[in-house]
Amino acid sequence: MIAILDYGVGNTASIKNMLKRAGERDCLITRDQEQIAAADKLILPGVGAFDEGMRSLRDTGLVELLTVSALEWKKPILGICLGMQLLGNSSEEGNSEGLGFIDMHCTRFAFDEENSGLKIPHMGWDYVSVSKPGCCIANGISDPEEPQRYYFVHSYHAVCSSEADVLMRCDYGYPFAAAVQKENIIGVQFHPEKSHMFGMRLLKNFVELC
Repeated sequence: MIAILDYGVGNTASIKNMLKRAGERDCLITRDQEQIAAADKLILPGVGAFDEGMRSLRDTGLVELLTVSALEWKKPILGICLGMQLLGNSSEEGNSEGLGFIDMHCTRFAFDEENSGLKIPHMGWDYVSVSKPGCCIANGISDPEEPQRYYFVHSYHAVCSSEADVLMRCDYGYPFAAAVQKENIIGVQFHPEKSHMFGMRLLKNFVELC
């Protein structure tokens, strides 16, 4: 069973619908700690600001359970958009400490003069390249003859301390980490639930392979 964490700042219904389209019928939206503890896999969605996301996680009492699930029980966890950013240490967007599951910091897009006309937020469809094709969630999506594109809406992006944690890259003025992965912990900056067949394939991999 997959638990989609309901802490007030995510597109939970859209994710559940896409999971069902990907073949996963046993999924639920919940903040109930017993249901989350019983789940095989967790999805941490998120839209909005970094501090608000961490505050909501604390207010719903999920930080400790998430930490145990990720680091002790080694459950597969997928963070989406803000949910990915919360997996890291911190963000320029706020003052809160993140979950610290992956050694990374989020920074606002800052362009040189040549790219100064690019708009922030980075919004819409964009292509990604897979840096670690052996990762479960990237299975079958690293074919150069079928470029993968996903839907993005963000002003901040992750900077990993270790390149080994970068799962996918996208280029918007400069290359940035579009997805990260460390052991059982995965994060994607884009929205797979809004990315049609590409997002459904990625979520199907999470359901079946991770």
